[in-house]
Amino acid sequence: MLVTMTALPLPGPLTRTARAGSLTGSLTDGVAWRTRARRVAEAALTPMVPADVLDMVAPLRAGADLRARVVAVEPETLRAATLVLRPGRDWAGHTPGQYLRLGVDVDGVRHWRAYSLTHGPRTDGLISVTVQAIEDGVVSNHLVRGLRPGDLLHLDQAAGDFTAPDPATPVLFVTAGSGITPVMGMLRHHRYADAVLVHSALTAEDVVFGAELRVRAARGEFRLVEFHTDRDGMLDVADLATLVPDLAARTTYACGPVGLLDALEAHHGDAGLPLHTERFRPSVVVTGEGGTLALARTATPALLEADGATPLLDVAEQAGVLMPSGCRMGICFGCVLPLVDGAVRDLRTGEVTTADPMTGAVPVQTCISAAAGPCTLDH
Repeated sequence: MLVTMTALPLPGPLTRTARAGSLTGSLTDGVAWRTRARRVAEAALTPMVPADVLDMVAPLRAGADLRARVVAVEPETLRAATLVLRPGRDWAGHTPGQYLRLGVDVDGVRHWRAYSLTHGPRTDGLISVTVQAIEDGVVSNHLVRGLRPGDLLHLDQAAGDFTAPDPATPVLFVTAGSGITPVMGMLRHHRYADAVLVHSALTAEDVVFGAELRVRAARGEFRLVEFHTDRDGMLDVADLATLVPDLAARTTYACGPVGLLDALEAHHGDAGLPLHTERFRPSVVVTGEGGTLALARTATPALLEADGATPLLDVAEQAGVLMPSGCRMGICFGCVLPLVDGAVRDLRTGEVTTADPMTGAVPVQTCISAAAGPCTLDH
């Protein structure tokens, strides 16, 4: 691209002996010259502006939208990989156990997903998350298999209150599948005086961080109890008192599938035991009969059948519709869409929200809302 620059008059030199009026005039001329130069540069780069150019050459600079550059993609299992990232200068840090949201562009659409950080603060300033690819998962498969060192990801600051307990406190960690990720951040950062980890995975080979966990347990950092469902069956929370005889003396931290966490909450609630949980999906408390979902501005073959327990976000995605989303837990509000007609039910509380075309649309979170009869979203 050929850019023609217009010659601009330079401000006169300033000297220490200049009179006050002359100095003020020269400074004013200098400011005006810099302003004109910036405007010429912006015009030459239209539709780009200098900030756009800086984003290309220094995307991690202070003041830019928060991003991270991929440093490495390290395989953990056949389906999981750790993303080692260099965050932008405005990264505020994190506490072990917290999560962040990553934004990635796939086929021209930006998707946001929440992932736990798998370490504490590092001296090299890098951060890491571990992602397990799920079947037909657009984002997780791209992150595990499609990223390359040097790629850029969008980033949010760390959040969440599932944080490391006092290392002096006797603790029990109960995890399953990728639920090990926030706990791994705690175990890598702290040396616990008395910790037990009960972890469940399909097979020994499917244990994310399996080799490292076994080495750390052999060094005496914690006691490790592995459940492999292909051999041992599903973990029954009723067996915890046998596996951990001093269960009542420990504070339990748990992360994993909804079924495991629901069972733990019931078990510990009945026994009056302290429990902290981290969920990847919201707990479904109230369901209904469901209905149908229509998308006002998206071509779909017909009304989508929507049962009363499935979030509208999942209903649409299962039909092949790209939807805005984020944490998928009802926290970040990245999935909000206008409900223009009909009713939806909040799966966490049972509260029903209705909209009428005559009175205007109502914003709803599609990741925690299910159809409560026929409903239409503006999407």
